[in-house]
Amino acid sequence: MSISVEKIQSLDELRLYIHKTLCEKENLLEEQFSMSEMALQRRGRSCGLQFSINGPRSVRLGAIWASDSNMVYFYDARGERYAKEHLPNRVFVPEDESEEAA
Repeated sequence: MSISVEKIQSLDELRLYIHKTLCEKENLLEEQFSMSEMALQRRGRSCGLQFSINGPRSVRLGAIWASDSNMVYFYDARGERYAKEHLPNRVFVPEDESEEAA
């Protein structure tokens, strides 16, 4: 399933988009590599999420979603940022998920 940036409005859609984008960067098969996620906090307040995919041969790809600016930053296997994407719509984060992440 392909999702465009303009249609992202939920956390699940954001996860799908980031997973697909990271896998495409290193030609990884999406169904073979899972993505982990960690909540980011600033001054005790949730400010975004960090996503990681561990691929073959110690390849590690990552992305950070900054919720305040609604930007996604993508990082390659060398840890260098290769893309920055502004999401035009606010991502809806359910109350229970934001509490679990904290």
